[in-house]
Amino acid sequence: MTGDLVAAVAAAARRLAAEGLLIGTAGNVSARVGDLVAVTGTGVVLADCTPEDVTVVTLSGRVVEGTLVPSSELDLHLGVYAATGTSAVVHTHAPFATAVACVLDELPVLHYQQLLLGGPIRVAAYATFGTPELAALVREALVDRQAALMANHGSVAIGSSLAKAVDHALLLEWLAALHHRASALGTPRELTPAEQEAVIVAAIARQYGTTQENPA
Repeated sequence: MTGDLVAAVAAAARRLAAEGLLIGTAGNVSARVGDLVAVTGTGVVLADCTPEDVTVVTLSGRVVEGTLVPSSELDLHLGVYAATGTSAVVHTHAPFATAVACVLDELPVLHYQQLLLGGPIRVAAYATFGTPELAALVREALVDRQAALMANHGSVAIGSSLAKAVDHALLLEWLAALHHRASALGTPRELTPAEQEAVIVAAIARQYGTTQENPA
């Protein structure tokens, strides 16, 4: 089982790097099954990540498989798992998301797809990378959200599966790019709370985002 998990984490890291969200060794990916977490090793060039570059740890951080020291943000990943019960965590230094995190205190809802992440995206206050302080701030920013920004640092996305966490990271970067482009044109027009609620009602009624067979 851990072999499949390790391979999936390595593949997710390569995909995110190919999409431009992970640059060089900056960023990390993890996924959880039961009491075990597979996480990219520290110093790994993520575009070239292989299963050998992924380390398996317990929820307390004890290494049980792999030859590399886990990511320097291991405490962040483990803290998010403990707080949210999620199945995967993706931390990136994606260009647009990081730019937004250097300017805004919150990414407002300009497009209804942002509601897939829970609404406005909070920006966790700045703290040094790899510290318990940063991990705590990110956990707070993730309450009732599938993603958060990290001031002057980057972004974190979570998901009920590794594929979902990757999708959420990609969506967050698209939304950050949208905000950047809209701001260049003028003052972005935000969706009101009532408009957001109407989107949620319509999405539930139409099973938005799910594949459905065409009725005969």
